[in-house]
Amino acid sequence: MINIVLFGAPGCGKGTQAALLKEQFGIEHVSTGEVIRDHIRRGTELGKAVQACIERGELAPDQLVINMIDEYIQAHKEAAGCIFDGFPRTTNQAEAFDRILAEHGLQVDIMIQIKVEEQELIRRILLRGKESGRADDSSEEVIRQRLEVYWAQTAIVGEHYKAQNKYVKVDGQGTIEEVNARIKALIEAL
Repeated sequence: MINIVLFGAPGCGKGTQAALLKEQFGIEHVSTGEVIRDHIRRGTELGKAVQACIERGELAPDQLVINMIDEYIQAHKEAAGCIFDGFPRTTNQAEAFDRILAEHGLQVDIMIQIKVEEQELIRRILLRGKESGRADDSSEEVIRQRLEVYWAQTAIVGEHYKAQNKYVKVDGQGTIEEVNARIKALIEAL
């Protein structure tokens, strides 16, 4: 089983690339953001608890996300692999993720950080907000707050995987196909 962490700021294209890679490699795509948004849409207790954090541009609580990922891994142990999109987002989550995978005889094989300039990220997220109607993608102020949280709390997760020699940076600017070719080449080289 191959485990890929797609990493990068909001709007860098993680979800788009994960969907392509899922088709190209026949592996599962785990989007913690989508799982959480599904709970919000359904009005679950989890969704209500997390909605306020998201609206302020904050991250969902670590333990909640860790528990969701643990359940997912247990349910998909027979998969050919998984692409984790939006997880881990903190060093605490990365350390817990390593422990969870190790319990199942697995590991993160590669972390691919998709790098995109901040102004381009804001442009992409605002465009996505117009198309999707997502409230957290429609306010430049909230987007900037999300990016600040990313740079302060999430970007440092790359150091965790650099220390394990599993971190690779990819230029996320260009066409979807160009970025996909860069990422696909890294995975095929594993």
